[in-house]
Amino acid sequence: MSVELLAGFFQESPWVATATVALLAVAGALVVHRIGQAVLLRAASRVPLLHAVIRCSTSAAAAALPLAALQVVWTAAPDTLRWIANVRHVNGLLLIGALTWLAIRAIRGVALGVLARHPVEAEDNLHARRIQTQATVLSRTAMVLVFIAGASMALMTFPGARQLGASLLASAGVIGLVAGIAARPVFSNLIAGLQLALAQPIRLDDVLIVNGEWGRVEEITGTYVVLKIWDERRLIIPLQWFIENPFENWTRSSSQILGTVMLYLDYATPVESLRQEAERVVKAAPEWDRRVFAVQVTDTTERAMQVRILVSAVNAGKAFDLRCRVREQMLAFVAREYPQCLPQVRSITTEPPAHAAAAGSLAPG
Repeated sequence: MSVELLAGFFQESPWVATATVALLAVAGALVVHRIGQAVLLRAASRVPLLHAVIRCSTSAAAAALPLAALQVVWTAAPDTLRWIANVRHVNGLLLIGALTWLAIRAIRGVALGVLARHPVEAEDNLHARRIQTQATVLSRTAMVLVFIAGASMALMTFPGARQLGASLLASAGVIGLVAGIAARPVFSNLIAGLQLALAQPIRLDDVLIVNGEWGRVEEITGTYVVLKIWDERRLIIPLQWFIENPFENWTRSSSQILGTVMLYLDYATPVESLRQEAERVVKAAPEWDRRVFAVQVTDTTERAMQVRILVSAVNAGKAFDLRCRVREQMLAFVAREYPQCLPQVRSITTEPPAHAAAAGSLAPG
């Protein structure tokens, strides 16, 4: 009798039955999510990349699974239910948003997994920086495309905006054409980011000279590059700038670099003694990588000669410190041992001969 009463109640109140099934579906989806998460994390414990994807996708999956279960319930519900069409539409929009979020988080997990497998803390980190740059730029580009696709599908659920959604979705498929014609202001930096990721004229932690500023690439986003200047300032440069303008990359193939120290000394300076002292200073310097050392007179002027001391270091920072060390100690050496050889201006006064002076004194006044 109680079962019959319950069935009659559900027939009289179909929304109650549908809501009850919906609650059970949500509870079941949450249970499946919790169990599936634990199983997948345990199974992927030895695969860092998959483990990172699962961890990043956990929160998005917790929203997507219940919404998917609800969508099944609303689809199976009778069309005679009041407002069921609106409920289906709203739940569909939420599901599209959750799936888009899930895809973005999965892409983020892949990027984090790749970054974790290629740390840049090593001394020779050229390969790691190449991989990290590609992973960062490509993952952000993929996130933008997924977001565009999600927004397009959401718009296509509205009859009035279906044409706009289809156009936006098509623009994601032919992004190069749209960027070159109508959407170039929006997608030009996106395409520049793809070019930088594939051709890699710059990478994370590269040392660049941009408009006379020395700095390291601190961050590469989907639209700009952050260059950390040596004095802690930040130079923000659009991605497109690196495609259209020349710049210096001191770490393109290697971080090793040569440094020069210029000294301007008197012609009387003993070059061989200077060379021996410079060799002693450089060999004692911890910044020298023992590759290159040379002392040469590279130029002369009417007042002094130019002495170039050429040294090498493993990176630009150590090269700068080495140059300063050599310059300081060599100036101190010259001032201590050969003070007369520092640059000076000679002024020679020529006195007239003695007989000319005598003749001038006897001349009639």
